[in-house]
Amino acid sequence: MPRSFTVEYRVSEDPVALSHAAAQHFLNCIRDAAASRGKARLAISGGSTPKATFKLLADPDQPYRAQMPWGKLEIFWVDERCLPPDHEDSNYHMTRESLLDHVPIPQNQIHRIYGELDPEEAAAKYESELRNHFRLEGAQGPVFDILALGMGDDGHTASLFPHTQALHEMMRLAVANHVPQQKHSWRITLTWPVIIEAREIFFLIAGKDKADPLHRVLQGSYDPETLPSQLIQPRSGKLLMLLDREAADLLPAPDARGIGKLEIQR
Repeated sequence: MPRSFTVEYRVSEDPVALSHAAAQHFLNCIRDAAASRGKARLAISGGSTPKATFKLLADPDQPYRAQMPWGKLEIFWVDERCLPPDHEDSNYHMTRESLLDHVPIPQNQIHRIYGELDPEEAAAKYESELRNHFRLEGAQGPVFDILALGMGDDGHTASLFPHTQALHEMMRLAVANHVPQQKHSWRITLTWPVIIEAREIFFLIAGKDKADPLHRVLQGSYDPETLPSQLIQPRSGKLLMLLDREAADLLPAPDARGIGKLEIQR
């Protein structure tokens, strides 16, 4: 059945401005969720742009750290490489070094993926963690308050890579996905039916190498086997993209505030 949703994209002049826009968006969403529901359940992704944003959130000289309700924040990961937690390419390691080690968030509110385990065991353990934390029954899935995604120049998001098995998983919450084209070929990822249920979903995308794939994801023909980011069609009907000028180069020009909108029907 066709689904329609609205994409709003907010364009920052450069990666530094984008990181500040992302930090403010994280803060706003987390504060709103904590005020509405008593806690904010956040699922995050890795990458260089989130790393810069996390450093801003942790910086005592920036305004974000003091305003964040750290005690009400629960952090999860969208995906992880199958690596030990101290490996330099681990998403958890990046988040710990740039954010977690510098902010007053209780350890029991950090829910990492155990990438050092066998891939299938790691996926099962993470799914069990999600079921227990969200108190799920039967076929219920978790609903994150905020879920942050990136996008690769091949159109992938999370660890949903082109032509990989995880694209077809409809029942599991988290799966092991073999990605032979990547250096670290085994990944653990949330499945796309889980991702699209989040209350607030946004992409954080920077760089000229993302302009063409982003244009094809949003305005090209529907081919999620090749462009997995097209699977992210939020149940809420709203998708936000925080972009720098280079990533937004092939999209319709935003207005004077740097904001553009697209109506997507699939």
